[in-house]
Amino acid sequence: MPLESPRVGVSRPWQSRLTAALLLAGSLAVLLVAALLTADPRGVGTHQHLGLPPCGFLEVTGLPCPTCGYTTATTLAVHGHIAEAFITQPGGALFTLATAMTVLISVWALVTGMSLKPLGELIFRPATMWVIGGIVAGAWLYKIAVVVIH
Repeated sequence: MPLESPRVGVSRPWQSRLTAALLLAGSLAVLLVAALLTADPRGVGTHQHLGLPPCGFLEVTGLPCPTCGYTTATTLAVHGHIAEAFITQPGGALFTLATAMTVLISVWALVTGMSLKPLGELIFRPATMWVIGGIVAGAWLYKIAVVVIH
């Protein structure tokens, strides 16, 4: 009897659960680290509590880089200061919400064996990437405006 190849688009439960477990571990790690940090009141620099260097772009130009404030916003959001997180760095606050949603979706997929492939295909299609890029760019412009005004 010849071996049948798996049907295209059909996920194997163990593969789905492994993917879900990896996404869950990564997402929980991000949220746990943020929970252990104290947000820097400057709105940037919280990552330095992890032993990382200051933002080189900010030091050289005096302007924030595209991700300046993401760690601070994530830390604020995890500590329940959602509005302050959005004011600090809207992109970082949205990143945190997406990370929390990833935890929930990953738990569901881990328990049920649901394939995450359709969701991945939706997220990584060009139109979605353009929207995400637009959000990051808009949040960066907002952060630059806040630094310049302040």
